[in-house]
Order: sequence, then C-alpha cells, then structure tokens
Amino acid sequence: MDIARSPVDIAPLREIDLPQADRIFRLAFGTFIGLPEPLAFGGDSDYVCTRWRAAPDAALGAYIDGTLVGSNFATRWGSFGFFGPLTVHPEHWDKGIARRLLAETMALFDQWGVPHVALFTFPHSTKHVGLYQSHGFWPQQLTPVMAKAVASTADAGSWQRYSVLDDASRSAALAACRALADAVHPGLDPTSEIESARSQRIGDTALVYDGTELVAFAVCHLGKGSEAGSGSAYVKFGAARPGAHAAAHFERLLSASEALAHANGMEKLVAGVNTSRHDAYRRMLDRGFRTMMQGVAMQLDNAPGYNRADCFVIDDWR
Repeated sequence: MDIARSPVDIAPLREIDLPQADRIFRLAFGTFIGLPEPLAFGGDSDYVCTRWRAAPDAALGAYIDGTLVGSNFATRWGSFGFFGPLTVHPEHWDKGIARRLLAETMALFDQWGVPHVALFTFPHSTKHVGLYQSHGFWPQQLTPVMAKAVASTADAGSWQRYSVLDDASRSAALAACRALADAVHPGLDPTSEIESARSQRIGDTALVYDGTELVAFAVCHLGKGSEAGSGSAYVKFGAARPGAHAAAHFERLLSASEALAHANGMEKLVAGVNTSRHDAYRRMLDRGFRTMMQGVAMQLDNAPGYNRADCFVIDDWR
C-alpha cells in the first residue's frame, strides 16, 4: 500500500478487524520496546477486544484501501476521559496516521461533552510526548504500574463482591460507587467499568463498607483474556471515599483487592497510581508493591483533575 496515493480513512473500528487490531497493538508496542518477538507483547492479556466490547462507539480504526493499519480506543468515565492504546502498524510509522487518529478521538470527546481528558505515555519518548503536547496535553507526574505477590492474610474487614449481588442490590451498589467517585472529582463516573467487567466475565469489583456505607471500591480484571493476563489481578480503577478517614479506607481497599485476587487464584496483584497522589503511592510501597513499568500522565490544558495529594485513587490510563 502506498500511503502517498492511498488516503487514510478514520472510521469506527469494525468487529471483523479486531484480530488485526490486536496484532497491530502487540506488534507496535513489542517493536517499540525492542522485544525479540514483538508479537509476544502483552502475553494473553486483552486490551483490544475487551475495550471494543465495552464501547464499540468509542473505538476508531485507521484504514488504507480498506485494510486496517492502526486503531485507538476512547474511554469515558463521566466528566473524565482518556484514550489508548493508540497504535499504528510499524510499516506506517511517522506518516501522520497517529495524528489523524488522535484528532478524530478528540472530536469524539468534544461530541460527548467530556470536559477533562488525559492519557498515559512513555516518559522517555520525545516523539510520543511531542505528539500529545501538540494537541494541548502537558506532561505531569509519573504513574508507576506496580505489582506485588498475592498473600492470603490480608484483612479487608467488611467487603463484598459485586458479581454475587441481585439486580436491585447491583443497582444500589452502582449508585453508591457513582456517588463516591463524584466526591473524588465532580462528575467522575467509572461505573461502566464495573458492569463491563461483570458482563464480559473478565473481572469483578470489591465493594468495601463501613456499616452500610460504601467507603471504597476496586474494579479488578482477573486472569487470561482480561487486561490482567494469566495469574494476575489488575486494579483497573479503585477509589476511597474522601475525608478524614480516606487513608484508612484506602488501606482496606488494597486489602480487599488482594483478597479478591486470592479468592480467584491469582498470584500477582497489579495496580497503578500517579505519584501526585503521594500518600496513596507511599502506602502501596509500604504494602510491598514494586514498580514494573512507569508512564507519564499528560492532561489536557495541564489541568490537575484528580491527580492530587488528597486523592486515594488507583488507575493508570493505559
């Protein structure tokens, strides 16, 4: 294909193209980081099909003569959005395709009326940082993606699995999670992740209570076919209720996440936290979490969002 003669079309990503999108995702990242076998990147985790199934209208493909050469996935959590993985086949790097995908992705956020948008990228890559900065994103603090071995001794106190609730209880739990997230950041609503993990059977959510009040929750992907991969639990999003007891609630959140991982036979617990949330980061280090990789958070117009010292939140925006 000659991109000089064949224009790039940006269109909704077709379900039939998911295997190729997954292949390009692995090939692109594996090539960039220098793996001997680039297609081995990510193992048996799944970032492409799971995100498409969660929100097909938020997945974009780049096509040349009808053939997929790249893709991007937008995620909307109420008033907050992020995107990725944005990948282009290595044969078509440095030809403006990523820029086209990014422009159409930003148009989606504008269409949805999402006021706050951010991303996670390689801190050492001037090319990646420069591309996103040209669209108004500014690099801020590092986001370590951390892991620890799962132990069987974590005491989380009173917590519950979302997946075992009946319909009425699930509806009430979703409302409580939505209210808690809104207290962290106005309009923040990651409850679609809770339902997506349950409906796709790729994970579960730990709900942490103080009496009848929800004080923390963690959406966890579990094992093969999820964003975690075999043997791992991955906290996609977790938050503790703000206030005087936020740190204590966060400790229970970490324990509940580990207990959920252990209950599902997982050996490793993976979670990301931005270092601007310093106390949360420090407490994870004290728990034995160690950094596997790290990215840099970039936020539109350099807004702080909920990357603040008073926030006890787990996520990484990959």
